[in-house]
Amino acid sequence: MIATNLDIETELIGQGYSLVAGLDEVGRGALAGPVAAGLVAFPPCVEFELLSDITDSKKLSPKARESLVEIIKENATICEVGFTSVNEIDAMGIVKATRLAMVRALDKSILSPDHLLIDALELPESGLPYRSIIRGDQISTSVAGASIIAKVARDSLMKQLSRCEPGYLFEKNKGYGTREH
Repeated sequence: MIATNLDIETELIGQGYSLVAGLDEVGRGALAGPVAAGLVAFPPCVEFELLSDITDSKKLSPKARESLVEIIKENATICEVGFTSVNEIDAMGIVKATRLAMVRALDKSILSPDHLLIDALELPESGLPYRSIIRGDQISTSVAGASIIAKVARDSLMKQLSRCEPGYLFEKNKGYGTREH
């Protein structure tokens, strides 16, 4: 497992920022379902040992993600998820829909971050300074935390949808293409 850290967050806090948040999306490559964007910020005083298992959500089992969501929620200053619907994705395209999900996660937060770390995407519409980081969910604990909360929230939604549309096996494939397709 690739270990993440809070080095970038610490560097930015040293530059005068007070609340650095990670943003990441899930569902962008799915054939069905919404895009979800997670927003996570940890306080500078957080005990990193508590967060040491946080990494890219794709590298974790569903059980590990569920367990880590609880740790993230208990320790994060900000922990929000924003969604865009299938209709919005179809109307505006996946990139704009992904950015909209990120803006919605920001809008839900009571606290406002003053700097963003975003996994491989730019978000000028946030109005905040940001850093786009390729493979950010494998580098930054905040971005990886955002990836995990978004993945768990989206997977939960797809499981609910599977009850209405049982033939698509959303509870199993979460809307992603599989060999069964």
